[in-house]
Amino acid sequence: MASKPGILTDWPWTPLGSFKYIILGPWVTETIYSIMVKDPKEWDLTNFSVIPFMLWRMLHNQLWISLSRYRTAKGTNRIVDKGIEFDQVDRERNWDDQILFNGILFFLANKYAPGASHLPLWRTDGVIITMLLHVGPVEFLYYWFHRALHHHYLYSRYHSHHHSSIVTEPITSVIHPFAEHIVYFALFAIPMLTVVFTGTGSIIAIAGYITYIDLMNNMGHCNFELIPNWVFSIFPPLKYLMYTPSFHSLHHTQFRTNYSLFMPFYDYIYDTMDKSSDTLYENSLKRKEETPNVVHLTHLTTPESIYHLRFGFASLASKPYSSAWYLWLLWPVTLWSMVLTRIYCRTFVVERNRFHQLRLQTWAIPKYGIQYRLKWQKESVNNMIEEAVLEAEEKGASVLSLGLMNQGEELNRYGEVYVKKHPQLKVKLVDGSSLAVAVLLNSIPKGTTQVLLRGNLTKVAFAVAFALCQKGIQVTVLREDEYEKLDKSLGTKSEGKLVTSKSYSSCKVWLVGDDLTEEEQRKANKGTLFIPFSQLPPKKLRKDCFYHTTPAMQTPTALENVDSCENWLPRRVMSVWRIAGILHALEGWEEHECGYTMSNIDKVWEACLKHGFQPLKVPTQSKS
Repeated sequence: MASKPGILTDWPWTPLGSFKYIILGPWVTETIYSIMVKDPKEWDLTNFSVIPFMLWRMLHNQLWISLSRYRTAKGTNRIVDKGIEFDQVDRERNWDDQILFNGILFFLANKYAPGASHLPLWRTDGVIITMLLHVGPVEFLYYWFHRALHHHYLYSRYHSHHHSSIVTEPITSVIHPFAEHIVYFALFAIPMLTVVFTGTGSIIAIAGYITYIDLMNNMGHCNFELIPNWVFSIFPPLKYLMYTPSFHSLHHTQFRTNYSLFMPFYDYIYDTMDKSSDTLYENSLKRKEETPNVVHLTHLTTPESIYHLRFGFASLASKPYSSAWYLWLLWPVTLWSMVLTRIYCRTFVVERNRFHQLRLQTWAIPKYGIQYRLKWQKESVNNMIEEAVLEAEEKGASVLSLGLMNQGEELNRYGEVYVKKHPQLKVKLVDGSSLAVAVLLNSIPKGTTQVLLRGNLTKVAFAVAFALCQKGIQVTVLREDEYEKLDKSLGTKSEGKLVTSKSYSSCKVWLVGDDLTEEEQRKANKGTLFIPFSQLPPKKLRKDCFYHTTPAMQTPTALENVDSCENWLPRRVMSVWRIAGILHALEGWEEHECGYTMSNIDKVWEACLKHGFQPLKVPTQSKS
């Protein structure tokens, strides 16, 4: 929102929220009706093409968003070395409003503008006229309108909303108040209406022109330089006819330079070109891929999780992971993404962060959660993890933390197999178990005298049981086999606090792992607090019970470029397995934390608090 919002700031359909596309109903209905009742010879191809063209524009923009986020995470040719935060994602969430607005105007023009219906597919003269009118009046008028928007009166009421994003993303290009979009469309309509009224218009000319505008807008705001130097060497005048991402990036950092739309020659003519444009362009082209200090290795969870990654759908990534019904409409894309992960078969960068002087990256293995449970996939998954470890070593990372199922006991003995196979490994492997135990112990409400331990007995479960017994808290298990395993491991160290019980009602605090059944959840008393010690959360079946998150902590404000949620965790909350790797690097610890070894729990907890990570509050009410 602008600092002093003016009239026509909000879009007319803002109150409709996610139902805004319902306003296309009358035109879509009319189009379907005409297809059903009219002779095919009378069909208006121009009218039929509006909806497919809107879908194409959405796909085009999304491809740019994904490419930009992937490239800026890697660091190659990055322009502005800063991150974005959740407030920018929220502000730019409605990027499709301008596509909806343009679609309505296309429908209206097709119905009421003379000569705008039944356009041919192609007319060469119309394409040439469109190009000339863009170079002439459109670029010229835009330049002066843009300069006027930077006058303090208009800037504070309108254009400051766009400039709230200093570090731009492709879709930043269309984040303007409604009033600005009215003027922009009026400018871009000059070539389109001219060719329509002169009888030289065509579907490809209009669609191509709007696609060109989208392409240049997205490119100019993508925050990585992609125009190679040789392009301008072959044809030097192109420097005045086509801007680069770095050229427009300076407009967002310096504000009162580089006003041109797509063709910089007006900035040269009126002496508003930033003097550092060429230098920034050259430096951005030379910028190499960023080398991380800490790598967190995760993986895909479900086929739809690809959309929740940072370079997926930004609005979904900025919220905790949950299934959405409309993603079923994208099943062809989902299926194709599964095919790509099968073909690509190597880790990829998901996001980057910075914490003080540490450069952090999250890498993902193109495997889904279900594949980790298949025995015939074990070798393939282990090979990928090993390759990621060696790649992190090659890039000079000091720590690699294993997230989600990448550290399973049956898979790789909590990462120990890689250390034994490569004894000279310099990158330290961290499974985060010690911090997970510390967080779990501090999640149990004070005054608790008894807890029920239920679930797959992992390294964390054994350590928690031992620590609770040492604190004098009774640990109850329901199954004999679980009791025998714990008793054999703890022995006399259990201090007599390890017991078995067939009653589900004796404990109000449950520590639960992966194989907690639905039947067991339903037997719990009303008001029971479920605290997961697993990487994956249990299904929340009880509205009358409380559910804590999987072991996680609130991140300090010094952690930069946080604009997405880690799986199902809330905003700016990070899993302890990921935090553990950061702490390992911050403290300069030289040992591996993997296999069946455990770091000092108190030392890890104190280091975590010292660096600004804070425990989450125990939930006061349950969520379904």
